[in-house]
Amino acid sequence: MKKIWLFLSIVFVLNAQNPKLYSALGNVIYNNAPKISMLRSLDVYTNYKSKISQYIVDVTKTKTRGFALENSEDPLEGKAYLETLRALSKRNDFFVRSVDTNFHNALKNGNSKLFITLVNSGLLNTKKYKKEILQYYFKHTNELNTTGVIQNYLDEDAKLRAMREAQRKRYKTKKQKELERIQYLREKDKQEQEKLEKELDEKLRKKKLEIREYQQEELSKTI
Repeated sequence: MKKIWLFLSIVFVLNAQNPKLYSALGNVIYNNAPKISMLRSLDVYTNYKSKISQYIVDVTKTKTRGFALENSEDPLEGKAYLETLRALSKRNDFFVRSVDTNFHNALKNGNSKLFITLVNSGLLNTKKYKKEILQYYFKHTNELNTTGVIQNYLDEDAKLRAMREAQRKRYKTKKQKELERIQYLREKDKQEQEKLEKELDEKLRKKKLEIREYQQEELSKTI
Protein backbone atom coordinates (compact mmCIF):
# COMPACT_ATOMS: atom_id res chain seq x y z
CA MET A 1 0.00 0.00 0.00
CA LYS A 2 2.87 2.33 0.86
CA LYS A 3 4.55 1.66 -2.50
CA ILE A 4 1.32 2.39 -4.36
CA TRP A 5 0.89 5.66 -2.47
CA LEU A 6 4.50 6.63 -3.22
CA PHE A 7 4.03 5.82 -6.89
CA LEU A 8 0.84 7.89 -7.13
CA SER A 9 2.53 10.77 -5.31
CA ILE A 10 5.43 10.70 -7.75
CA VAL A 11 3.11 10.63 -10.76
CA PHE A 12 1.04 13.50 -9.36
CA VAL A 13 4.05 15.68 -8.58
CA LEU A 14 5.84 14.98 -11.87
CA ASN A 15 2.73 15.84 -13.87
CA ALA A 16 2.10 19.05 -11.94
CA GLN A 17 3.31 22.43 -13.16
CA ASN A 18 6.89 23.29 -12.30
CA PRO A 19 8.02 25.60 -9.50
CA LYS A 20 8.80 29.12 -10.65
CA LEU A 21 11.93 29.43 -8.52
CA TYR A 22 15.03 28.87 -10.71
CA SER A 23 12.72 27.63 -13.47
CA ALA A 24 15.38 27.95 -16.18
CA LEU A 25 17.28 25.12 -14.51
CA GLY A 26 14.36 23.34 -12.88
CA ASN A 27 12.16 23.03 -15.97
CA VAL A 28 14.70 20.90 -17.81
CA ILE A 29 15.05 18.55 -14.85
CA TYR A 30 11.34 18.28 -14.11
CA ASN A 31 10.25 17.94 -17.74
CA ASN A 32 12.83 15.22 -18.41
CA ALA A 33 12.08 13.20 -15.29
CA PRO A 34 9.05 11.25 -16.68
CA LYS A 35 11.05 10.52 -19.83
CA ILE A 36 14.02 9.25 -17.83
CA SER A 37 11.65 7.14 -15.73
CA MET A 38 10.54 5.32 -18.92
CA LEU A 39 14.12 4.21 -19.57
CA ARG A 40 13.69 1.55 -16.88
CA SER A 41 11.64 -0.51 -19.33
CA LEU A 42 14.60 -0.90 -21.70
CA ASP A 43 16.97 -3.86 -21.47
CA VAL A 44 20.03 -1.65 -21.89
CA TYR A 45 19.08 0.14 -18.65
CA THR A 46 18.59 -3.01 -16.57
CA ASN A 47 21.62 -2.18 -14.45
CA TYR A 48 20.40 1.37 -13.97
CA LYS A 49 16.87 0.66 -12.76
CA SER A 50 17.57 1.37 -9.11
CA LYS A 51 19.64 4.43 -10.00
CA ILE A 52 16.79 5.80 -12.15
CA SER A 53 14.19 5.03 -9.47
CA GLN A 54 16.21 6.88 -6.84
CA TYR A 55 16.69 9.79 -9.21
CA ILE A 56 12.94 10.06 -9.79
CA VAL A 57 12.30 10.01 -6.05
CA ASP A 58 14.88 12.77 -5.53
CA VAL A 59 13.41 14.88 -8.33
CA THR A 60 9.91 14.47 -6.88
CA LYS A 61 11.07 15.56 -3.41
CA THR A 62 12.94 18.52 -4.87
CA LYS A 63 9.95 19.61 -6.93
CA THR A 64 7.70 19.47 -3.88
CA ARG A 65 10.31 21.50 -2.04
CA GLY A 66 10.40 24.03 -4.87
CA PHE A 67 6.65 24.63 -4.61
CA ALA A 68 6.99 25.15 -0.85
CA LEU A 69 9.76 27.73 -1.35
CA GLU A 70 7.75 29.90 -3.74
CA ASN A 71 6.34 31.83 -0.77
CA SER A 72 9.51 31.61 1.31
CA GLU A 73 11.74 34.59 1.94
CA ASP A 74 14.60 32.56 3.41
CA PRO A 75 17.65 33.11 1.16
CA LEU A 76 19.48 30.13 2.67
CA GLU A 77 16.64 27.78 1.74
CA GLY A 78 16.61 29.17 -1.77
CA LYS A 79 20.36 28.71 -2.10
CA ALA A 80 20.17 25.13 -0.83
CA TYR A 81 17.38 24.43 -3.34
CA LEU A 82 19.54 25.82 -6.15
CA GLU A 83 22.46 23.58 -5.16
CA THR A 84 20.14 20.58 -5.19
CA LEU A 85 18.95 21.51 -8.68
CA ARG A 86 22.55 21.77 -9.88
CA ALA A 87 23.29 18.30 -8.53
CA LEU A 88 20.16 16.89 -10.18
CA SER A 89 21.10 18.64 -13.42
CA LYS A 90 24.35 16.64 -13.55
CA ARG A 91 22.42 13.40 -13.06
CA ASN A 92 19.92 14.47 -15.73
CA ASP A 93 22.80 15.12 -18.14
CA PHE A 94 24.22 11.67 -17.41
CA PHE A 95 20.99 9.98 -18.55
CA VAL A 96 20.68 12.26 -21.60
CA ARG A 97 24.24 11.39 -22.64
CA SER A 98 23.50 7.70 -22.13
CA VAL A 99 20.52 7.98 -24.49
CA ASP A 100 22.79 9.55 -27.10
CA THR A 101 25.34 6.73 -26.69
CA ASN A 102 22.72 3.99 -26.85
CA PHE A 103 21.16 5.61 -29.90
CA HIS A 104 24.46 5.35 -31.77
CA ASN A 105 24.88 1.77 -30.57
CA ALA A 106 21.40 0.96 -31.92
CA LEU A 107 22.38 2.46 -35.28
CA LYS A 108 25.59 0.48 -35.37
CA ASN A 109 24.04 -2.83 -34.30
CA GLY A 110 20.77 -2.48 -36.22
CA ASN A 111 18.69 -2.66 -33.05
CA SER A 112 15.46 -1.23 -34.44
CA LYS A 113 13.44 -1.68 -31.25
CA LEU A 114 15.94 0.30 -29.20
CA PHE A 115 16.39 2.80 -32.02
CA ILE A 116 12.72 3.76 -32.32
CA THR A 117 12.24 3.88 -28.54
CA LEU A 118 15.14 6.28 -28.05
CA VAL A 119 14.14 8.41 -31.04
CA ASN A 120 10.69 8.88 -29.48
CA SER A 121 11.99 9.17 -25.90
CA GLY A 122 12.12 12.95 -25.93
CA LEU A 123 15.68 12.78 -24.58
CA LEU A 124 17.48 12.61 -27.92
CA ASN A 125 18.43 15.64 -30.00
CA THR A 126 16.45 14.43 -33.02
CA LYS A 127 17.01 17.65 -34.97
CA LYS A 128 20.75 17.07 -34.75
CA TYR A 129 20.38 13.46 -35.92
CA LYS A 130 17.54 13.91 -38.42
CA LYS A 131 19.69 12.73 -41.32
CA GLU A 132 20.85 9.59 -39.48
CA ILE A 133 17.32 8.84 -38.27
CA LEU A 134 15.80 9.01 -41.75
CA GLN A 135 18.66 7.05 -43.32
CA TYR A 136 18.15 4.25 -40.79
CA TYR A 137 14.39 4.33 -41.31
CA PHE A 138 14.65 3.94 -45.09
CA LYS A 139 16.99 0.98 -44.62
CA HIS A 140 14.71 -0.71 -42.06
CA THR A 141 11.20 0.34 -43.08
CA ASN A 142 9.86 -3.19 -42.63
CA GLU A 143 11.00 -3.21 -38.99
CA LEU A 144 9.81 0.19 -37.84
CA ASN A 145 6.57 1.90 -36.93
CA THR A 146 6.64 5.47 -38.23
CA THR A 147 4.54 7.00 -35.45
CA GLY A 148 6.19 9.82 -33.54
CA VAL A 149 9.31 11.68 -34.63
CA ILE A 150 9.86 9.80 -37.90
CA GLN A 151 6.27 10.34 -39.05
CA ASN A 152 6.60 14.04 -38.24
CA TYR A 153 9.73 14.24 -40.35
CA LEU A 154 8.07 12.40 -43.22
CA ASP A 155 5.09 14.76 -43.02
CA GLU A 156 7.41 17.78 -42.91
CA ASP A 157 9.37 16.55 -45.91
CA ALA A 158 6.13 15.90 -47.81
CA LYS A 159 4.99 19.45 -47.09
CA LEU A 160 8.37 20.84 -48.14
CA ARG A 161 8.27 18.86 -51.38
CA ALA A 162 4.72 20.11 -52.03
CA MET A 163 5.79 23.69 -51.34
CA ARG A 164 8.81 23.39 -53.63
CA GLU A 165 6.64 21.88 -56.37
CA ALA A 166 4.08 24.67 -55.98
CA GLN A 167 6.85 27.28 -56.13
CA ARG A 168 8.29 25.58 -59.22
CA LYS A 169 4.88 25.64 -60.91
CA ARG A 170 4.36 29.29 -59.95
CA TYR A 171 7.78 30.15 -61.34
CA LYS A 172 7.08 28.17 -64.50
CA THR A 173 3.72 29.88 -64.94
CA LYS A 174 5.25 33.29 -64.37
CA LYS A 175 8.06 32.55 -66.80
CA GLN A 176 5.61 31.17 -69.35
CA LYS A 177 3.46 34.29 -69.06
CA GLU A 178 6.53 36.44 -69.59
CA LEU A 179 7.52 34.43 -72.67
CA GLU A 180 3.98 34.71 -74.03
CA ARG A 181 4.03 38.47 -73.47
CA ILE A 182 7.35 38.78 -75.29
CA GLN A 183 5.99 36.67 -78.15
CA TYR A 184 2.87 38.86 -78.29
CA LEU A 185 4.94 42.06 -78.44
CA ARG A 186 7.18 40.62 -81.13
CA GLU A 187 4.15 39.57 -83.18
CA LYS A 188 2.61 42.99 -82.70
CA ASP A 189 5.84 44.70 -83.77
CA LYS A 190 6.01 42.43 -86.81
CA GLN A 191 2.43 43.26 -87.80
CA GLU A 192 3.05 46.98 -87.36
CA GLN A 193 6.25 46.72 -89.39
CA GLU A 194 4.44 44.88 -92.19
CA LYS A 195 1.67 47.49 -92.13
CA LEU A 196 4.22 50.29 -92.31
CA GLU A 197 6.02 48.61 -95.20
CA LYS A 198 2.74 48.17 -97.08
CA GLU A 199 1.90 51.82 -96.56
CA LEU A 200 5.33 52.84 -97.81
CA ASP A 201 5.03 50.54 -100.83
CA GLU A 202 1.62 51.98 -101.60
CA LYS A 203 2.93 55.52 -101.36
CA LEU A 204 5.89 54.63 -103.56
CA ARG A 205 3.58 52.97 -106.12
CA LYS A 206 1.35 56.04 -106.21
CA LYS A 207 4.36 58.30 -106.54
CA LYS A 208 5.72 56.29 -109.45
CA LEU A 209 2.30 56.34 -111.06
CA GLU A 210 2.10 60.11 -110.69
CA ILE A 211 5.57 60.51 -112.19
CA ARG A 212 4.71 58.26 -115.15
CA GLU A 213 1.49 60.14 -115.77
CA TYR A 214 3.34 63.43 -115.59
CA GLN A 215 5.99 62.22 -118.01
CA GLN A 216 3.36 60.98 -120.43
CA GLU A 217 1.55 64.28 -120.22
CA GLU A 218 4.75 66.24 -120.92
CA LEU A 219 5.66 63.96 -123.76
CA SER A 220 2.26 64.49 -125.39
CA LYS A 221 2.79 68.25 -125.32
CA THR A 222 6.05 68.03 -127.21
CA ILE A 223 4.66 65.93 -130.04
